Amino acid sequence: MVTIDNLLEKIEQTRSRMLTLSRRLPLTSDAVVTASVQLDDLLNEYEKQRKDI
Repeated sequence: MVTIDNLLEKIEQTRSRMLTLSRRLPLTSDAVVTASVQLDDLLNEYEKQRKDI
């Protein structure tokens, strides 16, 4: 199971990657959209785990 601290680290890494990609590529590019979906999934998992505490 992923801990909250691990999730927060992954969230920040994914957010940073998405922002970097969005500065170089169109927002509708596959890479930016994929990073956005990954970030959404991580944020949803974080919220779920936070509520379970």
